[in-house]
Amino acid sequence: MSQINTEVLPFNGTAFHNGSFVDVSDANLRGKWSVVFFYPADFTFVCPTELGDMADNYEEFQRLGVEIYSVSTDTHFTHKAWHDTSETIGKIQYPMIGDPTGAITRNFGVMREAQGLADRGTFLVDPEGVIQFVEITAEGIGRNAAELLRKVKAAQYVAAHPGEVCPAKWEEGETTLAPSLDLVGKI
Repeated sequence: MSQINTEVLPFNGTAFHNGSFVDVSDANLRGKWSVVFFYPADFTFVCPTELGDMADNYEEFQRLGVEIYSVSTDTHFTHKAWHDTSETIGKIQYPMIGDPTGAITRNFGVMREAQGLADRGTFLVDPEGVIQFVEITAEGIGRNAAELLRKVKAAQYVAAHPGEVCPAKWEEGETTLAPSLDLVGKI
């Protein structure tokens, strides 16, 4: 079943964030745009490149009013240890949620049960708590924060401009489409 246009299921967790352990729940996703970014495990190989890429682009996400939440089935203690020992992970300013029971990972449908690890799942959640974008990749395929930013901008544009849609490779400021009978067969 597609998760697009469905409300985020209730969850609670503890995150390592800016030197502290903080409680995070689905309520934190309300009232602003959020990216929930699942990855398999701390102290691995592709994962730190992705989390570092998100950290490098975090200021731009914040400018757009978007909070990033990374999630793995590690504990918040492990997130702190990784943050303290890795130069790449040490750049992270967004909350790193620990999900050792896998409850959050299962809520979003990205748990690999046999391994107890999350798939690489990316979810864009609108201010009402509704999922607008889902991307899930195999473990060996890293994601790109710049491409995610483009998709966030498109989703925010569509939300702010009912009746308009963003075509393929749309970039901020480019022409959009207004679906109508007049456009049928003319694109």
